[in-house]
Amino acid sequence: MKAAQIAFKAGLPLLVLVVSATIAFHTIANRPEPQRRSQPIAIPEVEVISLERTSYRVIAKTRGTVQPRTESTLIPEVSGRIVEVSSNFRAGEFFEAGDVLLRIDPRDYESEAEISAAELIQARMTLAEEQARGDQAAREWQRLGEPGEPDALVLRKPQMTSARAAVQRAQARLAQTRLAVERTQIVAPYAGRVLEKNADLGQYVSTGTVLAKIYAVDYVEVRLPLSNRQLEYVDVPEFYRSDEQREHRSGPPVRLSARIGRQVHAWEGRLVRAEGTIDTHSRQLFVIAQVDNPYAKGAENRAPLKVGQFVEAAVEGQVLKDVFVIPRDALRAGESVMLLNSDQRLQSRPVQILWSDEENAVIGDGLSEGERLVLTALGPGMEGTEVRLAGTAEKQRNNEPRGDQNPAGRSRPKPEGRPAS
Repeated sequence: MKAAQIAFKAGLPLLVLVVSATIAFHTIANRPEPQRRSQPIAIPEVEVISLERTSYRVIAKTRGTVQPRTESTLIPEVSGRIVEVSSNFRAGEFFEAGDVLLRIDPRDYESEAEISAAELIQARMTLAEEQARGDQAAREWQRLGEPGEPDALVLRKPQMTSARAAVQRAQARLAQTRLAVERTQIVAPYAGRVLEKNADLGQYVSTGTVLAKIYAVDYVEVRLPLSNRQLEYVDVPEFYRSDEQREHRSGPPVRLSARIGRQVHAWEGRLVRAEGTIDTHSRQLFVIAQVDNPYAKGAENRAPLKVGQFVEAAVEGQVLKDVFVIPRDALRAGESVMLLNSDQRLQSRPVQILWSDEENAVIGDGLSEGERLVLTALGPGMEGTEVRLAGTAEKQRNNEPRGDQNPAGRSRPKPEGRPAS
């Protein structure tokens, strides 16, 4: 009995292996055959445009900072206490040429002017007395019948010369004191705006004290850098030493723009001159754009163009004629483009790029009118590949094979070599 149990226990694992092998063999022998599918041929789609010759206006884009055309420092030429300040004498306020911005106590200078006027009267009286004495000496010389001409000392000519000098000195002294009285009024030299205020009512100032910083508002200037490529197509107003008409010459229009909050404001200006040297660090030439009356409100209700504001600039350049204008994205590496030939195959061709910006590229040579330019981005090594136009060719497709269902529910595959319908 024990021997039978031992034999059963020893043969049980072998029995499990035999049963498992039988089930596995039966499963493998009755597995369904895989269905065959034909792989579709992928033909890429591309978008193209037909090339036409046209004209293109070059717009050179750059940027700069607004600067005043004239900036000055108000410094008094006399000393004293400030006794009056204009309402326009505040940072940010406007003023006109000839406006009195502040006044220094003039009483001391007015007293000196009165003294100088009295000294001038005294000097003129002395001169008149000397002239009268000289005339009297000449009459007495003739009455006494003295021979010859009277001596200069007899006619008191040296005394009259000294008296005339005293009159001139008194006149100069009076003009100087009157000028000092005028200088107690700090007058605006031009129409402008207060940039910085450093003095106020009651403050004692002396000669050399900085009262304020001001700048002119009739027009502002923007210093704009232009690269060597941009200079080729921008007519910069260059002047020469013997050029007498440079004051009447202006350059191309310039459109300035800046974002203030959520709005973009624009101002119209023009190039007026170029600087005399090329920047040694950037190898660029700086040109000066001028915007007249930058603080005028205008019909378009634009914001004022303030000093120190950073602006974008679009300088109007030359017109390129008989050129091809293509999207910038259509350019390939190495200054080439991809064309679609008559066989619907891709063809790479080098071109001459005259100008390019963020959106367009202007092509001079290398293309012909009527050719089809490929706009779709393609990977490397696509030259010679057959393509089709997007939206015009029917898409190729292969339907999934369905197979016939047998009574057992198994799928019966198609024969080899027969494509699925």
